[in-house]
Amino acid sequence: MSRTLSRLLQLPSIAVLLIWMLVPLSMTLYFSFRKYHLLRPHVQSWAGFKNYQNFIFARNGKGWVWELEFLDFLNIQWLTDLAIATPFATSFVTVIGNTLILVGSVLAITVIFGLAISVLVNREFAGRGIVRVMLISPFFIMPAVNAIIWKNMMFDPIYGLVNVVWTVFGAQPVPWLELYPLQGIIVMVAWQWTPFAILIFMTSLQSEDREQHEAARLDGANFIQIFLLLTLPHLARAIAVVILIQMIFHLGVFAEILISTKGGPGSASSTLTYEIYKKALEGFNFGLAAAGGVLAIILANLVSIFLVRFVGDNLAE
Repeated sequence: MSRTLSRLLQLPSIAVLLIWMLVPLSMTLYFSFRKYHLLRPHVQSWAGFKNYQNFIFARNGKGWVWELEFLDFLNIQWLTDLAIATPFATSFVTVIGNTLILVGSVLAITVIFGLAISVLVNREFAGRGIVRVMLISPFFIMPAVNAIIWKNMMFDPIYGLVNVVWTVFGAQPVPWLELYPLQGIIVMVAWQWTPFAILIFMTSLQSEDREQHEAARLDGANFIQIFLLLTLPHLARAIAVVILIQMIFHLGVFAEILISTKGGPGSASSTLTYEIYKKALEGFNFGLAAAGGVLAIILANLVSIFLVRFVGDNLAE
């Protein structure tokens, strides 16, 4: 009786959550098969899979940036021409590549630096509390503010701090966001999310058995051996949590791209999320944007399945 009552009491919350998730998903799926342009909302028709076809095979005129650079390096003209002519040389291929590179690079940077910094500050020293607060504080900055700081104060071609330091060594100022737009966005996002990794790792380190460390030192183990054999296995679940949570957020990175590069030059720094924004709010084509949203959901689920099975399970062993 008590179990039945508890389930009945949970039903309203479950129903609200299902409606909250399924209604937007159903509407997105519905409009992805419709021809629906915001400037002509009264003119609607069934489009079938044409929205998906247009979203995937929309040409950007340049092909896949990295692929063409590599082929130019090989100096094989006919192969370069074939790459440009292929139906897969589309902006969709570029933004998918950018999205995966962005997510993978930020995860690698935040986990590596988060591990290193959390281990270094997990010891007694003067001002440890202040240092920890300063390390975690960037995480509480809004993404839009983070992008403005990096664009105007760090990467500005003339007055940016990076170029000021760069010119000290005799080098010429570099327009970083024009030459390396995707790398600049990776730095912005990694700088904001590394404190999150530090916070999770420091919390996990508080429960580590220090007596094992003392025993290992008495047995002659050095710092690297203690880290690899004791600390890293202890942080396995924390690493899995950081990777899974960050992956969800990094697939939807938007503010940094909109403010700093607007996806350019061309599609060099555009991701799937920003491409959907362009189709919906710049092109007013909600049917095309809905198709992109469905593709984004599929991509997020594929990446999640991979991380849960191959990363989460392996680290938790």
